[in-house]
Amino acid sequence: MTTPRDLGVASYNIHKGVGADRRRDLMRTAAVISEIGADIVALQEADTRFGSRRGLLDLDHLRADQGLVPVPVEGAGAAHGWHGNLILVRDALVQTVHKLVLPGLEPRGALMADLVVQGRPLRVIAAHLGLLPTSRAAQTQALLDRLDALDRRPTLLMGDLNEWRHSGPSLARFGRFFTQAPPVRSFPARYPVLPLDRMMAGAEAELHDLSAHDTPLARRASDHLPIKARLRL
Repeated sequence: MTTPRDLGVASYNIHKGVGADRRRDLMRTAAVISEIGADIVALQEADTRFGSRRGLLDLDHLRADQGLVPVPVEGAGAAHGWHGNLILVRDALVQTVHKLVLPGLEPRGALMADLVVQGRPLRVIAAHLGLLPTSRAAQTQALLDRLDALDRRPTLLMGDLNEWRHSGPSLARFGRFFTQAPPVRSFPARYPVLPLDRMMAGAEAELHDLSAHDTPLARRASDHLPIKARLRL
């Protein structure tokens, strides 16, 4: 029997494809995703923010180049994800997708997908939390309330949590469900000093080798560096 391998996972706020040079270049964004080579990728700011919230990436290119396909979001219209959150997967069966509207002063949401990967269940949550501490606290509680209402399975949370303090209130709330990985400096991309982008795993899942994907291209392509790790189930 073949031993399941670790999964490559990554989270990336693509800043709607706008780089440090203030140019929107989604092929450059796709090239960074290709550099990472992950099996599961959580993206933030993958859709326009207003109007039709249309998707920005060339999904056919990502499928052909990396074998990555988006988790389907019912009723998304022209958007690729949900409130800018998009989950890309390789060789995974998608069972259920949950769209969460998160409380707060600004429109925020989270995307949750129940997958089967290498024959094993996995729940992936992609989130982009608010700028205000009170909003982040309420949004964290909303995520935990939804998890409490679902069946238990190995769970991975990834996203731009907008929290630079390791012991910030919103991160502390996650502690009852997740094990936090060490913070990684990812913002701003050119001179990263703040660990705004995070990963954390629930029971029966472990993160290893968490780091920023720091390459010349990644420093130009967005205002955030991607973060990446190996996930062991």
